Amino acid sequence: MANSWNDFNDAKPVVNIIPKGTIAKVRLSIRPGGYDDPTQGWTGGYATRGTTGSVYISGEFTVLEGPYARRKIFTLIGLYSPKGPEWGNMGRALVRAMLNSAHGLSDKDSSPQAQSARRITGIGDLDGLEFLARIDVGKDTNGDDKNEIRAAITTDHKEYTGLMGIVSSAPKPAGQSTSATIANTGNRPSWAQ
Repeated sequence: MANSWNDFNDAKPVVNIIPKGTIAKVRLSIRPGGYDDPTQGWTGGYATRGTTGSVYISGEFTVLEGPYARRKIFTLIGLYSPKGPEWGNMGRALVRAMLNSAHGLSDKDSSPQAQSARRITGIGDLDGLEFLARIDVGKDTNGDDKNEIRAAITTDHKEYTGLMGIVSSAPKPAGQSTSATIANTGNRPSWAQ
């Protein structure tokens, strides 16, 4: 008997992956790891120290709008690696882009206001930050696909202004236009004013 409640052979598998390249407005919630190093400015217990000695921000990004609203993406933002500065530099670049996106700044803007917006007093200032992110697909520890946030979309992106009003644009299949369908509300979020 097809679609019998007792027979799950014809049930569709659950696909939890948001397509790679989707642009969505997200909110960062930091999962505190309890690690502090005041000499680095890591206070308040927001940083996490891993078993390898690496230090990172354990980020939980919640999609705020669009077809993937309320979905969560977990990503580590590098602060330090005993293997060298690359991971920490990648983390700093991501945080800079997140701040640019949240505050509506061009990466090229070096005005005093932009410089001030890119300064934080501590990791806790990032908790609750809302910005546009490009969702990527990586691998978890078991080798399965998982979503990650590796890039923030800033005003330098041609669709930034339109996307700040809605915010989810799934990538188009190859050969189709990449412009998103925009349902701009026209209201600028309070954090971007």
